[in-house]
Amino acid sequence: MPEKPGSRSWRSLLRPGRGQVIAAVILFVVGLGGVVQIRMNAADDAYTNARREDLIQILDGLGTESRRLEGEIAELEQTRANLRSGADSQRVAREETEQRLDELSILAGTVPAKGPGIRMRITDPEQKVTAGVLLDAVQEMRDAGAEVIEVNDRVRVVASTWFADEGAALVVDGQRISRPLTVEVIGDPHSLEEAARFRGGLVSEITGPRVGGAVSVERLESVEVTSLHRPVKNQYARPASAAPTPR
Repeated sequence: MPEKPGSRSWRSLLRPGRGQVIAAVILFVVGLGGVVQIRMNAADDAYTNARREDLIQILDGLGTESRRLEGEIAELEQTRANLRSGADSQRVAREETEQRLDELSILAGTVPAKGPGIRMRITDPEQKVTAGVLLDAVQEMRDAGAEVIEVNDRVRVVASTWFADEGAALVVDGQRISRPLTVEVIGDPHSLEEAARFRGGLVSEITGPRVGGAVSVERLESVEVTSLHRPVKNQYARPASAAPTPR
């Protein structure tokens, strides 16, 4: 019985030969390379169109973050050297544990915190600052190295903090926030202020025609955050038992 026209083509698609597989792989690699190149060109265009002042701010922020990370690496290497030396290693381990506990407690928002930073006052006469705008502000501060964030002296912002709109009202972690907004941030004051004033950032968005508000940024040698976050007991998650150490 003669083979129907096209049946051979269907069979070749269902059971591709080696040459077809190689061709498909080559096409995939070429397509992937094209997508990567397009994205790189788009990123280059964004930086090409940026002002000189904006590029200086970006480099300054990267330099500050790099120095901070280098300092952390040096501290960790020194701690490792002290532990390996065997000289009073128990004391070193205990001090290191206490330091990490303090740092984690600050990040979790369960203890007060104090340090240099900034205070931002956001005036919003038309109540157009939404939960999304406030969330963007928090993310910008975190990207700039913020260690502690507090809103209106009431709400401590942590990793699990959520933002929502209730009509024209703002809700942060279940608490209604009144206007004008005051956001206090602990971190490097210069980096935090530059991040807020960066072109297209928080200040530009709020003072622009869409919101029509105003923002004042004040650098402070000491910012004291006293509000605390109350952790919610997990309903399902439990610590996993440690895996046995391989011998």
